[in-house]
Amino acid sequence: MLLRVDITFGVVLGALLIVAVAVAALAHLGRAREIAVAGVRAAVQLGVVSLVIGWVVGAVPPLLGFVALMYAVAVRTAGRRVTGNRTWWWAAVPIGAGVAPVMTALLLTGVVPAKGIAVIPITGILIGGALTATVLGGRRALDELHARRGEVEAGLALGLLERDARMEVARPAAADALLPGLDQTRTVGLVTLPGAFVGMLLGGASPVLAGAVQLFVLVALMAVQAVAVSVVLELVARGRLHREE
Repeated sequence: MLLRVDITFGVVLGALLIVAVAVAALAHLGRAREIAVAGVRAAVQLGVVSLVIGWVVGAVPPLLGFVALMYAVAVRTAGRRVTGNRTWWWAAVPIGAGVAPVMTALLLTGVVPAKGIAVIPITGILIGGALTATVLGGRRALDELHARRGEVEAGLALGLLERDARMEVARPAAADALLPGLDQTRTVGLVTLPGAFVGMLLGGASPVLAGAVQLFVLVALMAVQAVAVSVVLELVARGRLHREE
C-alpha cells in the first residue's frame, strides 16, 4: 500500500494544509484563504467521487542516489530557466526548502513508508511541483522587476531598503505561480481525475484509497509550492537570483 491511511494520515494532511496557508499568509502572497478553501474542497470532492466510483464499479543507497539525481536535474532545469546565468544554482534553495521538510515529516510519521516504491514517486511529484513553482515564481518576479524598474527606484528614493522596494514590486507577480496548483486542487474530481487517482485505480487499488492518495498529493504539493515561491521571491528580492543586464 502506497500510503497508510489512518488517524496519523489525517493529522499530517491537516498539518500540511495549515503550513501551506500559514506560509502564504506570513509571506503576504495573498493566496492563504484560497489555499485553505482549495484543500477543503479537494477533500470533499475526492471523498464523494471515491465513494461514487466504489458504488458504481463494486469493486536504499540506490534509492538515495536516484532521489539526489532527480533533485539535481530539477535544480539545474529551474535555475537555467529562471536566470540563464551563473546564479542558477540558487534554485537549489527553494526546491530543497519546499521538498525536504515535507518529505522528512512524511517519512518520520510513517505516512509514506521508507520503501523505494513509495519514496520515489512521492518525492518525484513533490520535486516536480517545487520545480514548477520555482520557475514560475522566479521568472514572473524577474520580469516584473525589469518592467517596473522605475517603481523600484522610486521606492529607493522614498527610503525603502533595496530588498523591500524589490519585494513590493515582485511579490504579486511571483504569487501567481501558485495559481496552477490552486486551480488543479479546486477542480479535482469535477474537471479531471488526476494521474495519481487514475493510476492507483488501474493498479487495482480501491477508489477510496486512490482518492486519499490523490488528496494527499495535492495538499502536499500546495505546501511545497507555497514554500518554494516564498523562498525564490526572497532570493530575487535580495538579488541572489538575477539576470544579466
